[in-house]
Amino acid sequence: MVRFLVSTLIAVAASAVGLLVAAWVLDDMSVSGAAFLVAVGIFTLTTALVGPFIQKKALKSAQALLGASALLATLIGLIVTHLVSDGLSITGLSTWFYAMFIVWFAGLLAAWIIPMILVKQGVQSARENR
Repeated sequence: MVRFLVSTLIAVAASAVGLLVAAWVLDDMSVSGAAFLVAVGIFTLTTALVGPFIQKKALKSAQALLGASALLATLIGLIVTHLVSDGLSITGLSTWFYAMFIVWFAGLLAAWIIPMILVKQGVQSARENR
């Protein structure tokens, strides 16, 4: 249960980082205030639900598409979040394209770095409590 909670929190944090980085880099993408939290929740939930489905289909149909499944899940997450939430605004085809890559890459980096930071803090805390 603790592992599920930690992985969920890491996924939410990675989604938030990905959306914030993309909004910072792209002029035609914005995230707004308190609605941003709702947007992060919708995006994280959508990608968590759609991602495994796309991967399963890619494995059955064309394994070459397996690598692109995360990008497709990110795009679907952005579309659903844009449609359902007021916290995310994206305009222009090129912005959608770049947002997909930036959110995916920044989220991937955050999902890789955040656990390393947590482990480092856990080790330091364990050393201090000896």
